[in-house]
Amino acid sequence: MSELSSPGESRGGAPRFFVGLEEDESDVHFYIGCLNVLKRCRFSHQPQEPERQIMVGICCMMKKSKSKPMTQILERLCRFEFITVVIFPEDTILNEPVDKWPLCDCLISFHSKGFPLDKAVSYAKLRNPMLINDLNMQYYIQDRREVYRILQEEGIDLPRYAVLNRDPDKPEECNLVEGEDHVEVNGEIFQKPFVEKPVCAEDHNVYIYYPTSAGGGSQRLFRKIGSRSSVYSPESSVRKTGSYIYEEFMPTDGTDVKVYTVGPDYAHAEARKSPALDGKVERDSEGKEVRYPVMLSAMEKLVARKVCLAFKQTVCGFDLLRANGHSYVCDVNGFSFVKNSMKYYDDCAKILGNLVMRELAPQFQIPWSVPTEAEDIPIVPTTSGTMMELRCVIAVIRHGDRTPKQKMKMEVRNPMFFDLFEKYGGYKTGKLKLKKPKQLQEVLDITRQLLVELGQPNDCEIEEKKSKLEQLKTVLEMYGHFSGINRKVQLTYLPHGQPKTSSEEEGMKTFTLCVFYLF
Repeated sequence: MSELSSPGESRGGAPRFFVGLEEDESDVHFYIGCLNVLKRCRFSHQPQEPERQIMVGICCMMKKSKSKPMTQILERLCRFEFITVVIFPEDTILNEPVDKWPLCDCLISFHSKGFPLDKAVSYAKLRNPMLINDLNMQYYIQDRREVYRILQEEGIDLPRYAVLNRDPDKPEECNLVEGEDHVEVNGEIFQKPFVEKPVCAEDHNVYIYYPTSAGGGSQRLFRKIGSRSSVYSPESSVRKTGSYIYEEFMPTDGTDVKVYTVGPDYAHAEARKSPALDGKVERDSEGKEVRYPVMLSAMEKLVARKVCLAFKQTVCGFDLLRANGHSYVCDVNGFSFVKNSMKYYDDCAKILGNLVMRELAPQFQIPWSVPTEAEDIPIVPTTSGTMMELRCVIAVIRHGDRTPKQKMKMEVRNPMFFDLFEKYGGYKTGKLKLKKPKQLQEVLDITRQLLVELGQPNDCEIEEKKSKLEQLKTVLEMYGHFSGINRKVQLTYLPHGQPKTSSEEEGMKTFTLCVFYLF
Protein backbone atom coordinates (compact mmCIF):
# COMPACT_ATOMS: atom_id res chain seq x y z
CA MET A 1 0.00 0.00 0.00
CA SER A 2 1.40 3.37 -0.98
CA GLU A 3 2.27 5.96 1.64
CA LEU A 4 -0.70 8.04 2.67
CA SER A 5 -0.53 11.78 2.98
CA SER A 6 -3.91 12.65 4.46
CA PRO A 7 -3.66 13.92 8.07
CA GLY A 8 -5.95 11.19 9.35
CA GLU A 9 -4.54 8.27 7.39
CA SER A 10 -2.61 5.37 8.81
CA ARG A 11 1.17 5.47 8.91
CA GLY A 12 1.54 1.82 9.73
CA GLY A 13 0.71 -0.09 6.55
CA ALA A 14 -2.57 -1.89 5.90
CA PRO A 15 -5.62 -0.77 7.91
CA ARG A 16 -7.25 -2.81 10.61
CA PHE A 17 -10.49 -4.36 9.55
CA PHE A 18 -12.49 -6.96 11.46
CA VAL A 19 -15.68 -8.92 11.05
CA GLY A 20 -17.05 -9.23 14.55
CA LEU A 21 -15.26 -9.17 17.88
CA GLU A 22 -15.87 -12.01 20.29
CA GLU A 23 -14.33 -12.67 23.69
CA ASP A 24 -12.87 -15.91 22.39
CA GLU A 25 -9.94 -14.98 20.16
CA SER A 26 -10.51 -18.02 17.98
CA ASP A 27 -13.85 -16.58 16.90
CA VAL A 28 -12.31 -13.49 15.31
CA HIS A 29 -12.63 -13.66 11.53
CA PHE A 30 -10.89 -11.44 9.07
CA TYR A 31 -12.64 -9.96 6.11
CA ILE A 32 -9.99 -10.50 3.42
CA GLY A 33 -11.90 -11.94 0.47
CA CYS A 34 -13.95 -9.01 -0.77
CA LEU A 35 -11.97 -6.22 0.87
CA ASN A 36 -8.41 -7.52 0.34
CA VAL A 37 -7.44 -5.96 3.67
CA LEU A 38 -5.25 -7.58 6.34
CA LYS A 39 -5.22 -7.00 10.06
CA ARG A 40 -2.34 -4.71 11.01
CA CYS A 41 -0.06 -6.15 13.68
CA ARG A 42 2.64 -4.21 15.48
CA PHE A 43 5.71 -5.85 16.98
CA SER A 44 8.39 -4.10 19.02
CA HIS A 45 11.33 -5.15 21.16
CA GLN A 46 10.33 -2.55 23.71
CA PRO A 47 6.91 -2.79 25.41
CA GLN A 48 4.70 0.19 24.61
CA GLU A 49 1.19 1.28 25.37
CA PRO A 50 -1.16 0.44 22.48
CA GLU A 51 -2.90 3.29 20.67
CA ARG A 52 -6.52 3.97 21.53
CA GLN A 53 -8.59 3.10 18.47
CA ILE A 54 -12.05 4.38 17.60
CA MET A 55 -14.17 1.37 16.72
CA VAL A 56 -16.64 2.05 13.91
CA GLY A 57 -19.30 -0.67 13.80
CA ILE A 58 -21.08 -1.66 10.57
CA CYS A 59 -24.43 -3.23 11.46
CA CYS A 60 -26.40 -4.23 8.37
CA MET A 61 -27.26 -7.26 6.26
CA MET A 62 -24.30 -9.05 4.71
CA LYS A 63 -25.48 -8.25 1.19
CA LYS A 64 -25.06 -4.56 2.00
CA SER A 65 -21.78 -4.82 3.92
CA LYS A 66 -20.21 -6.84 1.07
CA SER A 67 -21.44 -4.52 -1.69
CA LYS A 68 -18.84 -2.78 -3.81
CA PRO A 69 -19.69 0.77 -2.64
CA MET A 70 -19.52 -0.23 1.02
CA THR A 71 -16.29 -2.14 0.46
CA GLN A 72 -14.65 0.79 -1.32
CA ILE A 73 -15.69 3.30 1.34
CA LEU A 74 -14.69 1.14 4.31
CA GLU A 75 -11.25 0.49 2.81
CA ARG A 76 -10.71 4.24 2.62
CA LEU A 77 -12.18 4.81 6.09
CA CYS A 78 -9.69 2.34 7.55
CA ARG A 79 -6.81 4.50 6.36
CA PHE A 80 -7.50 6.92 9.18
CA GLU A 81 -4.79 6.14 11.70
CA PHE A 82 -7.05 5.92 14.74
CA ILE A 83 -10.10 4.25 13.15
CA THR A 84 -10.76 0.52 13.12
CA VAL A 85 -13.83 -0.84 11.33
CA VAL A 86 -15.82 -3.73 12.80
CA ILE A 87 -18.40 -5.51 10.65
CA PHE A 88 -21.13 -7.20 12.66
CA PRO A 89 -21.62 -10.77 11.34
CA GLU A 90 -25.12 -11.29 9.94
CA ASP A 91 -25.60 -14.41 12.05
CA THR A 92 -24.83 -12.40 15.18
CA ILE A 93 -27.27 -9.66 14.15
CA LEU A 94 -30.09 -12.10 13.49
CA ASN A 95 -29.58 -14.71 16.22
CA GLU A 96 -27.59 -13.20 19.10
CA PRO A 97 -28.96 -10.87 21.81
CA VAL A 98 -27.71 -7.30 21.53
CA ASP A 99 -25.59 -7.57 24.66
CA LYS A 100 -23.41 -10.07 22.79
CA TRP A 101 -22.98 -7.88 19.73
CA PRO A 102 -19.47 -6.42 19.16
CA LEU A 103 -18.64 -3.18 20.95
CA CYS A 104 -18.17 0.02 18.98
CA ASP A 105 -17.78 3.75 19.55
CA CYS A 106 -19.57 4.79 16.37
CA LEU A 107 -22.38 2.87 14.67
CA ILE A 108 -23.27 2.81 10.97
CA SER A 109 -26.51 0.87 10.81
CA PHE A 110 -29.42 0.95 8.40
CA HIS A 111 -32.53 -1.00 7.54
CA SER A 112 -32.92 -3.25 4.50
CA LYS A 113 -35.06 -6.31 3.78
CA GLY A 114 -34.77 -8.79 6.66
CA PHE A 115 -32.84 -6.45 8.97
CA PRO A 116 -34.01 -6.43 12.64
CA LEU A 117 -34.26 -2.68 13.16
CA ASP A 118 -35.77 -3.16 16.63
CA LYS A 119 -32.63 -4.97 17.81
CA ALA A 120 -30.39 -2.25 16.35
CA VAL A 121 -32.38 0.38 18.26
CA SER A 122 -32.00 -1.67 21.46
CA TYR A 123 -28.27 -1.99 20.88
CA ALA A 124 -27.93 1.78 20.42
CA LYS A 125 -29.78 2.36 23.70
CA LEU A 126 -27.57 -0.18 25.47
CA ARG A 127 -24.16 0.98 24.20
CA ASN A 128 -24.97 4.60 23.29
CA PRO A 129 -22.53 4.88 20.35
CA MET A 130 -22.28 7.84 18.03
CA LEU A 131 -24.87 7.28 15.27
CA ILE A 132 -24.10 8.19 11.68
CA ASN A 133 -27.73 7.60 10.68
CA ASP A 134 -30.50 7.95 13.25
CA LEU A 135 -32.20 4.59 13.78
CA ASN A 136 -35.61 5.71 15.01
CA MET A 137 -36.13 7.89 11.94
CA GLN A 138 -35.67 4.81 9.78
CA TYR A 139 -39.12 3.62 10.91
CA TYR A 140 -40.59 6.73 9.29
CA ILE A 141 -38.61 6.21 6.08
CA GLN A 142 -40.34 2.83 5.66
CA ASP A 143 -43.73 4.57 5.45
CA ARG A 144 -44.34 6.86 2.47
CA ARG A 145 -47.08 8.68 4.39
CA GLU A 146 -44.59 9.70 7.07
CA VAL A 147 -41.98 10.62 4.48
CA TYR A 148 -44.39 12.96 2.71
CA ARG A 149 -45.57 14.42 6.01
CA ILE A 150 -42.01 15.26 7.08
CA LEU A 151 -41.15 16.71 3.68
CA GLN A 152 -44.27 18.86 3.79
CA GLU A 153 -43.43 20.10 7.28
CA GLU A 154 -39.96 21.10 6.08
CA GLY A 155 -41.41 23.15 3.23
CA ILE A 156 -39.93 20.90 0.55
CA ASP A 157 -41.84 20.84 -2.76
CA LEU A 158 -43.84 17.66 -3.39
CA PRO A 159 -46.20 16.57 -6.14
CA ARG A 160 -49.83 17.23 -5.14
CA TYR A 161 -50.97 14.09 -3.32
CA ALA A 162 -53.64 12.47 -1.16
CA VAL A 163 -53.48 9.42 1.11
CA LEU A 164 -56.03 6.60 0.90
CA ASN A 165 -56.02 4.49 4.06
CA ARG A 166 -57.96 1.25 3.82
CA ASP A 167 -58.99 -1.04 6.65
CA PRO A 168 -57.66 -4.50 5.67
CA ASP A 169 -60.82 -6.09 7.05
CA LYS A 170 -63.15 -3.67 5.24
CA PRO A 171 -61.38 -2.66 2.01
CA GLU A 172 -64.61 -1.47 0.39
CA GLU A 173 -65.12 1.22 3.04
CA CYS A 174 -62.84 4.00 1.83
CA ASN A 175 -63.02 7.56 0.53
CA LEU A 176 -62.31 6.67 -3.10
CA VAL A 177 -64.52 7.49 -6.07
CA GLU A 178 -63.21 6.25 -9.42
CA GLY A 179 -64.21 7.72 -12.78
CA GLU A 180 -63.16 6.85 -16.29
CA ASP A 181 -60.35 9.41 -16.41
CA HIS A 182 -59.98 10.46 -12.79
CA VAL A 183 -60.15 9.40 -9.14
CA GLU A 184 -61.44 11.34 -6.17
CA VAL A 185 -59.55 10.64 -2.93
CA ASN A 186 -60.83 12.21 0.27
CA GLY A 187 -62.60 14.81 -1.86
CA GLU A 188 -59.51 15.69 -3.92
CA ILE A 189 -59.64 14.95 -7.65
CA PHE A 190 -56.71 13.58 -9.63
CA GLN A 191 -57.07 13.55 -13.40
CA LYS A 192 -55.21 10.90 -15.35
CA PRO A 193 -52.32 10.52 -15.69
CA PHE A 194 -51.74 10.07 -11.97
CA VAL A 195 -49.46 7.89 -9.83
CA GLU A 196 -50.52 5.24 -7.32
CA LYS A 197 -47.91 4.29 -4.68
CA PRO A 198 -48.23 1.73 -1.87
CA VAL A 199 -47.80 3.40 1.51
CA CYS A 200 -45.09 0.85 2.40
CA ALA A 201 -41.77 2.11 1.05
CA GLU A 202 -40.55 -1.47 0.69
CA ASP A 203 -43.28 -2.11 -1.89
CA HIS A 204 -41.96 -0.86 -5.25
CA ASN A 205 -45.04 -1.75 -7.28
CA VAL A 206 -45.92 1.78 -8.36
CA TYR A 207 -48.59 2.22 -11.07
CA ILE A 208 -49.10 5.12 -13.47
CA TYR A 209 -52.62 5.35 -14.99
CA TYR A 210 -53.18 6.93 -18.42
CA PRO A 211 -56.30 8.70 -19.76
CA THR A 212 -58.43 7.17 -22.49
CA SER A 213 -57.24 9.90 -24.88
CA ALA A 214 -53.76 8.37 -24.60
CA GLY A 215 -54.97 4.80 -25.00
CA GLY A 216 -55.76 4.11 -21.33
CA GLY A 217 -54.13 1.31 -19.37
CA SER A 218 -51.32 1.67 -16.86
CA GLN A 219 -47.56 1.42 -16.61
CA ARG A 220 -46.53 -0.87 -13.77
CA LEU A 221 -43.17 -0.11 -12.17
CA PHE A 222 -41.18 -2.59 -10.10
CA ARG A 223 -37.66 -3.29 -8.89
CA LYS A 224 -35.33 -4.01 -11.81
CA ILE A 225 -35.52 -7.57 -13.09
CA GLY A 226 -32.86 -8.14 -15.70
CA SER A 227 -33.31 -5.43 -18.31
CA ARG A 228 -36.85 -4.46 -17.28
CA SER A 229 -38.09 -1.95 -14.69
CA SER A 230 -41.73 -1.63 -15.78
CA VAL A 231 -44.35 -3.14 -18.09
CA TYR A 232 -47.47 -1.78 -19.73
CA SER A 233 -50.85 -3.20 -18.72
CA PRO A 234 -54.23 -2.58 -20.40
CA GLU A 235 -55.82 -2.46 -16.93
CA SER A 236 -57.14 1.04 -16.25
CA SER A 237 -58.85 0.51 -12.87
CA VAL A 238 -57.00 1.34 -9.65
CA ARG A 239 -56.23 -1.33 -7.08
CA LYS A 240 -59.08 -2.16 -4.71
CA THR A 241 -57.09 -3.52 -1.73
CA GLY A 242 -54.34 -1.90 0.27
CA SER A 243 -53.51 1.67 1.23
CA TYR A 244 -52.01 4.02 -1.32
CA ILE A 245 -50.77 7.50 -2.00
CA TYR A 246 -52.27 9.10 -5.10
CA GLU A 247 -50.30 11.93 -6.60
CA GLU A 248 -50.26 14.11 -9.65
CA PHE A 249 -48.06 12.86 -12.49
CA MET A 250 -45.09 15.16 -13.09
CA PRO A 251 -44.04 15.51 -16.76
CA THR A 252 -40.23 15.23 -16.78
CA ASP A 253 -37.77 15.01 -19.67
CA GLY A 254 -37.69 11.22 -19.35
CA THR A 255 -35.12 11.07 -16.54
CA ASP A 256 -35.16 10.68 -12.78
CA VAL A 257 -32.54 12.43 -10.64
CA LYS A 258 -31.01 10.41 -7.81
CA VAL A 259 -29.37 12.48 -5.09
CA TYR A 260 -26.94 11.11 -2.49
CA THR A 261 -25.91 13.14 0.56
CA VAL A 262 -22.96 12.67 2.91
CA GLY A 263 -23.80 15.16 5.59
CA PRO A 264 -25.81 18.33 4.99
CA ASP A 265 -23.11 20.05 2.91
CA TYR A 266 -22.32 17.35 0.35
CA ALA A 267 -24.59 15.97 -2.36
CA HIS A 268 -23.85 13.90 -5.45
CA ALA A 269 -26.50 13.67 -8.16
CA GLU A 270 -27.03 11.35 -11.11
CA ALA A 271 -29.75 11.04 -13.74
CA ARG A 272 -31.10 7.79 -15.15
CA LYS A 273 -33.70 6.90 -17.72
CA SER A 274 -37.13 6.99 -16.13
CA PRO A 275 -38.71 3.53 -15.70
CA ALA A 276 -42.03 5.09 -16.68
CA LEU A 277 -40.91 5.47 -20.33
CA ASP A 278 -40.72 2.01 -21.83
CA GLY A 279 -39.48 -0.02 -18.88
CA LYS A 280 -36.23 -0.99 -20.60
CA VAL A 281 -33.12 -0.47 -18.47
CA GLU A 282 -30.16 1.13 -20.25
CA ARG A 283 -26.98 -0.75 -19.40
CA ASP A 284 -23.32 -0.21 -20.32
CA SER A 285 -20.82 -2.74 -21.64
CA GLU A 286 -20.31 -4.07 -18.10
CA GLY A 287 -24.03 -4.61 -17.58
CA LYS A 288 -24.46 -1.71 -15.16
CA GLU A 289 -27.33 0.76 -15.43
CA VAL A 290 -26.27 3.88 -17.32
CA ARG A 291 -26.31 7.02 -15.18
CA TYR A 292 -25.24 10.54 -16.00
CA PRO A 293 -23.68 13.10 -13.61
CA VAL A 294 -25.99 16.01 -12.83
CA MET A 295 -25.23 19.51 -11.59
CA LEU A 296 -27.68 20.50 -8.87
CA SER A 297 -29.07 24.02 -8.74
CA ALA A 298 -28.69 26.16 -5.62
CA MET A 299 -32.30 25.41 -4.65
CA GLU A 300 -31.78 21.65 -5.11
CA LYS A 301 -28.69 21.77 -2.91
CA LEU A 302 -30.77 23.45 -0.24
CA VAL A 303 -33.36 20.67 -0.62
CA ALA A 304 -30.61 18.05 -0.18
CA ARG A 305 -29.50 19.76 3.02
CA LYS A 306 -33.06 19.89 4.33
CA VAL A 307 -33.69 16.20 3.57
CA CYS A 308 -30.45 15.16 5.29
CA LEU A 309 -31.24 17.15 8.43
CA ALA A 310 -34.98 16.44 8.56
CA PHE A 311 -34.53 12.66 8.48
CA LYS A 312 -31.30 12.74 10.54
CA GLN A 313 -29.55 10.54 7.98
CA THR A 314 -25.96 11.60 7.30
CA VAL A 315 -25.77 9.19 4.37
CA CYS A 316 -29.09 9.53 2.56
CA GLY A 317 -30.50 9.02 -0.91
CA PHE A 318 -33.64 10.55 -2.36
CA ASP A 319 -35.30 11.07 -5.75
CA LEU A 320 -35.96 14.36 -7.53
CA LEU A 321 -38.36 15.06 -10.36
CA ARG A 322 -37.58 18.10 -12.52
CA ALA A 323 -40.81 19.33 -14.08
CA ASN A 324 -42.32 22.66 -15.10
CA GLY A 325 -39.19 24.54 -14.06
CA HIS A 326 -39.28 23.18 -10.49
CA SER A 327 -37.80 20.24 -8.61
CA TYR A 328 -39.97 17.94 -6.51
CA VAL A 329 -38.93 15.25 -4.03
CA CYS A 330 -40.91 12.09 -4.72
CA ASP A 331 -39.11 9.53 -2.55
CA VAL A 332 -36.58 9.28 0.30
CA ASN A 333 -34.63 6.02 0.39
CA GLY A 334 -32.46 6.50 3.45
CA PHE A 335 -28.98 4.99 3.59
CA SER A 336 -27.67 4.48 0.05
CA PHE A 337 -24.40 4.91 -1.84
CA VAL A 338 -23.39 6.03 -5.32
CA LYS A 339 -22.22 3.17 -7.52
CA ASN A 340 -19.03 3.23 -9.60
CA SER A 341 -17.70 6.66 -8.63
CA MET A 342 -14.19 6.66 -7.16
CA LYS A 343 -14.44 10.39 -6.47
CA TYR A 344 -17.58 9.80 -4.42
CA TYR A 345 -15.92 6.94 -2.50
CA ASP A 346 -12.99 9.22 -1.64
CA ASP A 347 -15.24 12.09 -0.59
CA CYS A 348 -17.62 9.92 1.42
CA ALA A 349 -14.88 8.16 3.40
CA LYS A 350 -13.09 11.44 4.04
CA ILE A 351 -16.20 13.22 5.29
CA LEU A 352 -17.28 10.29 7.49
CA GLY A 353 -13.77 9.80 8.87
CA ASN A 354 -13.36 13.46 9.75
CA LEU A 355 -16.85 13.51 11.25
CA VAL A 356 -16.03 10.57 13.51
CA MET A 357 -12.64 11.96 14.50
CA ARG A 358 -14.01 15.44 15.19
CA GLU A 359 -16.70 14.01 17.46
CA LEU A 360 -14.79 11.27 19.29
CA ALA A 361 -11.07 12.16 19.23
CA PRO A 362 -11.38 14.76 22.04
CA GLN A 363 -13.46 12.32 24.10
CA PHE A 364 -10.76 9.64 23.92
CA GLN A 365 -7.87 12.12 24.13
CA ILE A 366 -6.57 11.14 20.71
CA PRO A 367 -4.04 13.59 19.24
CA TRP A 368 -5.92 14.65 16.14
CA SER A 369 -6.71 18.00 14.60
CA VAL A 370 -9.08 18.97 11.83
CA PRO A 371 -7.27 18.76 8.45
CA THR A 372 -6.51 22.10 6.91
CA GLU A 373 -7.62 21.15 3.41
CA ALA A 374 -11.26 21.63 2.45
CA GLU A 375 -13.47 18.65 3.28
CA ASP A 376 -16.55 19.69 1.39
CA ILE A 377 -17.52 21.66 -1.66
CA PRO A 378 -15.91 25.15 -1.67
CA ILE A 379 -18.32 27.83 -0.52
CA VAL A 380 -17.65 31.47 0.25
CA PRO A 381 -19.72 34.19 1.96
CA THR A 382 -21.00 36.90 -0.35
CA THR A 383 -21.69 40.56 0.37
CA SER A 384 -25.42 39.87 0.45
CA GLY A 385 -24.98 37.28 3.17
CA THR A 386 -25.81 34.26 1.03
CA MET A 387 -23.47 31.41 0.23
CA MET A 388 -21.99 30.90 -3.21
CA GLU A 389 -20.30 27.73 -4.41
CA LEU A 390 -17.05 27.98 -6.33
CA ARG A 391 -17.79 25.83 -9.38
CA CYS A 392 -14.63 26.29 -11.41
CA VAL A 393 -11.47 28.37 -11.81
CA ILE A 394 -10.69 29.72 -15.28
CA ALA A 395 -7.04 30.69 -15.86
CA VAL A 396 -5.57 32.40 -18.94
CA ILE A 397 -1.90 31.41 -19.01
CA ARG A 398 0.68 32.70 -21.50
CA HIS A 399 3.27 30.26 -22.82
CA GLY A 400 6.49 30.41 -20.85
CA ASP A 401 9.01 29.04 -23.36
CA ARG A 402 10.55 32.44 -24.10
CA THR A 403 12.26 35.00 -21.92
CA PRO A 404 10.54 38.37 -21.49
CA LYS A 405 10.98 41.01 -24.20
CA GLN A 406 14.05 43.27 -23.81
CA LYS A 407 14.68 46.58 -25.56
CA MET A 408 17.57 48.96 -26.23
CA LYS A 409 16.83 52.46 -27.46
CA MET A 410 19.08 55.05 -29.13
CA GLU A 411 18.89 58.18 -31.30
CA VAL A 412 20.51 58.08 -34.75
CA ARG A 413 21.17 60.94 -37.25
CA ASN A 414 23.49 59.43 -39.84
CA PRO A 415 22.33 59.67 -43.51
CA MET A 416 22.82 55.90 -43.91
CA PHE A 417 19.92 55.30 -41.50
CA PHE A 418 17.82 57.82 -43.49
CA ASP A 419 18.60 55.94 -46.70
CA LEU A 420 17.53 52.69 -45.09
CA PHE A 421 14.33 54.30 -43.80
CA GLU A 422 13.51 55.58 -47.33
CA LYS A 423 14.43 52.26 -48.98
CA TYR A 424 11.77 50.31 -47.08
CA GLY A 425 9.00 52.93 -47.23
CA GLY A 426 9.23 54.25 -43.71
CA TYR A 427 8.13 57.80 -44.67
CA LYS A 428 4.63 56.58 -45.47
CA THR A 429 3.74 56.01 -41.79
CA GLY A 430 6.68 57.56 -40.01
CA LYS A 431 7.63 54.16 -38.59
CA LEU A 432 9.58 51.20 -39.87
CA LYS A 433 9.90 47.64 -38.54
CA LEU A 434 12.72 45.44 -39.78
CA LYS A 435 12.47 41.71 -39.04
CA LYS A 436 13.90 39.92 -42.07
CA PRO A 437 17.47 38.63 -41.80
CA LYS A 438 18.54 40.72 -44.85
CA GLN A 439 17.15 43.90 -43.26
CA LEU A 440 18.78 43.22 -39.90
CA GLN A 441 22.07 42.52 -41.68
CA GLU A 442 21.91 45.93 -43.34
CA VAL A 443 21.49 47.62 -39.94
CA LEU A 444 24.45 45.62 -38.62
CA ASP A 445 26.61 46.59 -41.63
CA ILE A 446 25.82 50.29 -41.05
CA THR A 447 26.71 49.94 -37.38
CA ARG A 448 30.02 48.21 -38.13
CA GLN A 449 30.95 50.88 -40.72
CA LEU A 450 30.22 53.73 -38.30
CA LEU A 451 32.36 52.09 -35.60
CA VAL A 452 35.25 51.72 -38.05
CA GLU A 453 35.04 55.38 -39.04
CA LEU A 454 34.89 56.43 -35.38
CA GLY A 455 38.16 54.54 -34.80
CA GLN A 456 40.09 56.44 -37.52
CA PRO A 457 42.25 59.44 -36.53
CA ASN A 458 40.79 61.81 -39.14
CA ASP A 459 37.86 63.97 -38.18
CA CYS A 460 34.44 62.58 -39.03
CA GLU A 461 30.89 63.85 -38.69
CA ILE A 462 29.41 60.85 -36.89
CA GLU A 463 27.05 62.07 -34.16
CA GLU A 464 26.02 58.67 -32.73
CA LYS A 465 27.58 57.72 -29.42
CA LYS A 466 30.21 55.03 -29.69
CA SER A 467 28.90 53.17 -26.61
CA LYS A 468 25.42 52.97 -28.11
CA LEU A 469 26.74 51.75 -31.45
CA GLU A 470 28.80 49.05 -29.71
CA GLN A 471 25.72 47.94 -27.77
CA LEU A 472 23.69 47.84 -31.00
CA LYS A 473 26.44 45.76 -32.68
CA THR A 474 26.55 43.35 -29.74
CA VAL A 475 22.80 42.79 -29.81
CA LEU A 476 22.68 42.25 -33.58
CA GLU A 477 25.61 39.83 -33.48
CA MET A 478 24.02 37.63 -30.80
CA TYR A 479 23.40 33.96 -31.70
CA GLY A 480 25.55 34.25 -34.87
CA HIS A 481 22.53 34.45 -37.19
CA PHE A 482 19.23 36.21 -37.72
CA SER A 483 16.02 34.20 -37.36
CA GLY A 484 13.47 36.96 -37.33
CA ILE A 485 11.84 35.75 -34.14
CA ASN A 486 14.35 36.80 -31.51
CA ARG A 487 15.20 40.31 -32.75
CA LYS A 488 13.61 43.18 -34.61
CA VAL A 489 14.58 46.79 -35.28
CA GLN A 490 12.03 49.59 -35.09
CA LEU A 491 12.76 53.07 -36.47
CA THR A 492 10.57 56.05 -35.61
CA TYR A 493 11.03 59.29 -37.59
CA LEU A 494 11.28 62.52 -35.57
CA PRO A 495 11.12 65.39 -38.11
CA HIS A 496 11.98 68.05 -35.50
CA GLY A 497 14.31 65.95 -33.43
CA GLN A 498 14.03 65.22 -29.73
CA PRO A 499 12.79 67.98 -27.37
CA LYS A 500 15.17 70.95 -27.47
CA THR A 501 18.13 70.96 -25.13
CA SER A 502 19.92 73.97 -26.73
CA SER A 503 19.21 76.53 -29.43
CA GLU A 504 21.84 75.13 -31.85
CA GLU A 505 20.11 71.72 -31.97
CA GLU A 506 16.79 73.19 -33.00
CA GLY A 507 15.25 71.73 -36.15
CA MET A 508 17.68 68.79 -36.64
CA LYS A 509 16.04 65.68 -38.09
CA THR A 510 16.66 62.45 -36.17
CA PHE A 511 15.45 58.86 -35.78
CA THR A 512 14.70 56.99 -32.64
CA LEU A 513 16.01 53.48 -33.21
CA CYS A 514 14.74 50.71 -31.00
CA VAL A 515 16.08 47.18 -31.06
CA PHE A 516 13.81 44.58 -29.49
CA TYR A 517 15.59 41.36 -28.72
CA LEU A 518 15.14 38.10 -26.84
CA PHE A 519 11.35 38.29 -26.87
